Formats: sequence, C-alpha cells, structure tokens
Amino acid sequence: MKMKAAVLYEQGKEHPFTETKPLVVEELDLDPPGDDEVLIKTGAAGLCHSDLSMIAGIMERKVPMVPGHEAAGVVMEVGKDVTQCKVGDHIVMSFVPICGECEYCITGRPNLCITAFNARATGALVNGNRRLSLDGEPVYHTNGVSCYAEYMVACQDSVIVIDKDVPMVDAALFGCAVVTGVGAIVNTAKISPGSTIAVVGLGGVGLCAVFGGVLAGAGRIIAVDIADDKLGLARQLGATDTFNASDADCVDKVVEATKGGVDYAFEVAGVVEAMQTAYSITRRGGTTVTSGLSHLEHKFEIPHAQLVVDERTIKGSYMGSSIVRQDVPKFIDLYRQGKLPVDKLRSGNIGLADLNHGFDKLARGDAVRQMLVMHDEFDA
Repeated sequence: MKMKAAVLYEQGKEHPFTETKPLVVEELDLDPPGDDEVLIKTGAAGLCHSDLSMIAGIMERKVPMVPGHEAAGVVMEVGKDVTQCKVGDHIVMSFVPICGECEYCITGRPNLCITAFNARATGALVNGNRRLSLDGEPVYHTNGVSCYAEYMVACQDSVIVIDKDVPMVDAALFGCAVVTGVGAIVNTAKISPGSTIAVVGLGGVGLCAVFGGVLAGAGRIIAVDIADDKLGLARQLGATDTFNASDADCVDKVVEATKGGVDYAFEVAGVVEAMQTAYSITRRGGTTVTSGLSHLEHKFEIPHAQLVVDERTIKGSYMGSSIVRQDVPKFIDLYRQGKLPVDKLRSGNIGLADLNHGFDKLARGDAVRQMLVMHDEFDA
C-alpha cells in the first residue's frame, strides 16, 4: 500500500530544522504484514528527545529511515500467526519488542531484549524483516515502530492492547514517556515511601518521573531544570521544591535545603552536566539513576574512593526497567483514576508537514510533548 511518512535521509543536520529540513514527507510503499506481523493505523505519535537525538546524529541509525518510537494506533490487519491482538484492537507500541526467548526476556528483563537490540542496529523489525521502501529501495525502521507515518507494519511483539476509551493522544505517551519516567521511580529505584527524590530534567520523561514520585509516596520531590516554565509545571504536577540548574549555586542550594542531599536523584536530561548535578545532589548512601541518553563518546567521571566511602549507588534505567505487557495496563488504570494526568504534558497536536518546526520547538525547550496526529478521528 502507499502511505505518507516522514523520512530522515541524513543525520546530523543542525537546528533550526525549518531551514535544514532533516525530515522530508514522502509517499512510501508499505508491504502487507507477514505471518507474525500487524498492520496498524497510526493514532498519535509523540515527539521525544530520543527522536531529536537521532535527527542530530547523537544516536546513530541506518538511513534513510522513518523515525518515531512513541505511538498508539488501531490494528487494521493481522498475520496468520498473530495471537497478541486482533483487528479493531487499540494498541500502544513498545519500542523494545519482546522476543520472549533471549536470556533477558526469560529472566524477567524484557526491556533489555538482545534480539530487539540487534534488530534495531540493522533497521529491521525484530524478526529481521523490512516493510518500508521508496522506489524499490529500502527505508529502515526505527526500533521496530517508525510511527511518523500514516500506517505501520510491526511485529506482534511490539504491540500492547489497551482499552478503547483512552484517547490516542494520551495513549501514545505510555509507550515511552510514562514507562520510562514512572518506571525509573517504581521499577529501577523502587523508592520507599517518605524518600526525598530529585528529578533533573523536566521534559516528558522527567515530568513523568515527578508523577512516579507522587505515586510512590515520596516525601519530598525536588525538580531541577533550566526553564522556569517547566519548573512551574512540575510544581503543578506534584514537585515540592524547584531549583533552576542555570544558577551557579544550584547544587549547593539543593544540598543545603535537603540537609545533605536527596535519597534518590534521577537524571533524565541526557547530558553529562545533568548527570553531574544529579550525582552531586545525592546524599551519602543514596542512589543516582540515569535514564538520559547522551552521545556514546561522552563520559561521566566519579571519584572512585567517594563511591566506596559514601556507599553510593549509580544505576542505569532503560525503558524504566519495565515489563511493558504488565506495566502499561497498570499505568493506564492509574491514568483512568486521575493519578497519571498525562494530558497535562501535551503541548498541542501537529501534522506531518509540521515535524521540522515541532523539533525546533523541542530543541529550544519550548514544548514538553507535541503529538503528531495524521487522521482526523484521532485529533482529540
């Protein structure tokens, strides 16, 4: 079938993207789903900093590719071996497909699925297939999703069925921002009620981490960012204290306010400077968790002896250490109870033609989560 999609031909073009135009809308060929694959009508897709990192070349990928990894949609067709969903189901996409067979999947850590990791490097679906092309030449997939498109073909391992009453523009956020941000709090760190936490970086994932702190019963939630408007939003969403990271004395002020630092600090900005701030405001015996993805060449240095004498813990958190087939339905239940008001993170809806402008806004820090909507029935 023919469908419109945004194609990234070259990584590393600079901002402003409205001038350099890294994303080009094309009419692509989309092959029908194979035996274990699903055709999905894209409902909504989020503009995430990870996509911005792919555009900028910080996260290297095979090109040309259709970007986008955070999405929800409706199942239109299924292959003969598909058991995870049926035609008409509403689904959230998982940017880490779950092969169910590798050592990580069978030991309860499907977010680290090595089969998905290897497929991502080749621009293929987790089963090794590619379903996108232009004039007979291959166009590569992103994380088995590629949702900046009117339709997707994905493996059934990438879909999670959800209730149909959740608006697509909210449901899409559960595919990345929610599982990553909330998951870092409740799965990776497993904070205890009454803990003092800090969230460094208040994009969509960081604000979801604030939600996670509220859900987990954190006694104090410190929010740190360079943008005052995001600090104000964090206060509305449950942060008890806010500090501007551009203040030269920010670290000292947080340490003083918390009488030695926080029990748990979460870095979600994806830059080494933010990680340094998160580590520096963690108290002795505390834990620093990072969900941010900086350039592979960037290094974070720590004094070895301090790690020992302070009994510090540093943890990575990928996809919020989530088991998505369990966690996404749980988090959506909390959303329906009003405990995860993700609609407050949305910064407006855009179309395919507006993507470059949307990523300019994201790069400037002028938006939290813009939602790409390509079909009128999902523009809610």
